Amino acid sequence: LVGVLGSSVPLYQIINSIQDSLREREREGKRESEREREREREKERERERERERERERERERGREREREREIEREREREREGERERGREKERES
Repeated sequence: LVGVLGSSVPLYQIINSIQDSLREREREGKRESEREREREREKERERERERERERERERERGREREREREIEREREREREGERERGREKERES
């Protein structure tokens, strides 16, 4: 190493430089790992939001089915009322 870099560079500076580079690589690796963990957390949050949207759609479908059943019950009450009025008219005549 000394021969390649020249004898004017003290060995401790070369070692310090290598150590600094290694520490910086380690820090960058940790930052990248944290970024990856954050990406995974964001993906999980998005999946949870999608599950909640699906639950809300299902609740809305249930409310819609209940509204349709209520409309059908009301129509049946009206038909029953008409049948009852028809029977009363028959009895009167």
